[in-house]
Amino acid sequence: MPHGDRGRRVHLDTAGLGRMPAAARAQLTEWTRHEDRHGPYEVDEHVHHVVRPELDARLAALLGAPAGDTVLATGAADAFAALVPRLALGPGDRIWTTPYEGVANLTVLTALRDRARCRLEVVPLRPDGDLDLEWMAAHIDDDVALVSVAHVPAGCGIVTPVEDIGRILAPHRCLYAVDASYAVGQLPVDAGRIGCQLLTGDGWRFLRGPESVGFACLAPELRQALAPYGTGLLAPPEGASVVALNAALAVAEDAGPAGGLAAVVRTAVEETPGAELIAPGRVQCGIVTFRHAEMPAGLLRRALAARGVVVGKTVAQETPLYSPGRKATAAVRVSVHHDNSAWDAARFAEALREALAGRGRHAVPTAVRAAAPAPAAVAGGAVAAPAAGLRAVCAGSVAGAGGVPAAGVPRPRRTAGRRHLALVSAPAPDGTA
Repeated sequence: MPHGDRGRRVHLDTAGLGRMPAAARAQLTEWTRHEDRHGPYEVDEHVHHVVRPELDARLAALLGAPAGDTVLATGAADAFAALVPRLALGPGDRIWTTPYEGVANLTVLTALRDRARCRLEVVPLRPDGDLDLEWMAAHIDDDVALVSVAHVPAGCGIVTPVEDIGRILAPHRCLYAVDASYAVGQLPVDAGRIGCQLLTGDGWRFLRGPESVGFACLAPELRQALAPYGTGLLAPPEGASVVALNAALAVAEDAGPAGGLAAVVRTAVEETPGAELIAPGRVQCGIVTFRHAEMPAGLLRRALAARGVVVGKTVAQETPLYSPGRKATAAVRVSVHHDNSAWDAARFAEALREALAGRGRHAVPTAVRAAAPAPAAVAGGAVAAPAAGLRAVCAGSVAGAGGVPAAGVPRPRRTAGRRHLALVSAPAPDGTA
C-alpha cells in the first residue's frame, strides 16, 4: 500500500461509536454554541418546529413505521428501562429472553420478574448458535406476556431472525421487544415486517449521530398498555444532539452497503495463527469478534491502535447469558461501516500481523460457532449485576473442560418437560427455594 497512507487512522469501531459525518458534526458544534450564547429556548424551538418533522420522517422511513410511532430518548437502554417496567405483568405471566440479551435490558427484565413475581425464561440455542425457533413455536402460548430479543448482540456478529420470530409470536397476546442498537444503520430494520411492539435503537453507532441520543418505536398495542403513564417517562436528549442526528440520517439516506469488507476482516482473523473467531449462527453482519490464545484482548486492541487501526473490545458482562468456548472474559470487536474501504480492511490485516509477530505458536480452534449448552455466566457470584441471585436450570449440565462441572457453578436441576434454560431464584442458605 502507498507509504503515505500508513499514517491515516482506520476506524473499525462503528459498533462502539460511529464516525460522525462532517455535516452532523458541524450542526452539533453550531447549535451547542448557539445554546451557550442564547440559552436553550431558541434551540428547543428550532428542534420542535424545524428539526423534529424532518427527523420523524427520516426515522419512519428508516424503521418502516408511521412517523407518529417514534419517540426520542437518550439511548435504547434508557428507553427500554423507562417503558418496560411499566407493563402490567403478574404471577401467571412468562417473559422470554435469549442468551444474547444485553446486560442493561437483562437487568430490567430481572427486576420486572422480581416485582411481578412472574417467570423469566431463556430461549435455547441450536447447536450452531442460532435461536431455536422450533422450540419457540412449540412452547409459545398466552402465558408468554413479553419477548425481548437483540437483533444483533453487543458481543458478536450473529443476526437474529427477528421477522421469523415475529411471525411465530403474531397469533399470541405477548408484546415483542427488539433491541436494534447494533443493527440499525448496517442492516435493513423494518418494524412493520418484524411485527414488534417496541423497537429501540442508539443514534451513535451505525447511524453515526452524537452520543446520548436514541429512539424507540412504539406500536399502538404498547401505547395502549402504557396509557396510564404515556411516553413522558423518557428523558429527552439535548437539543443540539437531535439536530446532529437529523443531519447524520440525511447523509445515511444516500449511503450504500458495506459490501464484503466484513468477510475480508473475518478471513484475516481466520488465517491468523492462535486467533479464535467468535461467530455463532448461520448469518453474520458487519461485526467480527475474536480473541487470541496468547494476547489479551485489551492489549491487542491497544497494539492495533498504536498502528493506526481503531477497533473495540467487548467483555463477557455485556451479554452475561452467553459464554462461548473458553473462559476468556474479553474479545476484540471489529465493526465495518459503508464508509470503510478495501484499503481499511487490508490495513487491519497488516496491523494484526504486525501486532502478533512472534506470537500464535499454539494453535486453537479458529471459530466458536455455537454457544455452550448452558452459559455458566448466569450462575453464582461469577455473573454481572442482573443475574445476581440467579442460577442456571436446564436439561443438561453446566460443564467446564471435559464435561466436569465448572467451578462455583451449582449443578442444575431438571424441570419437567423443558429443555430451555430458565432463571430461578438461587436457594437460600437454609436450603429453601
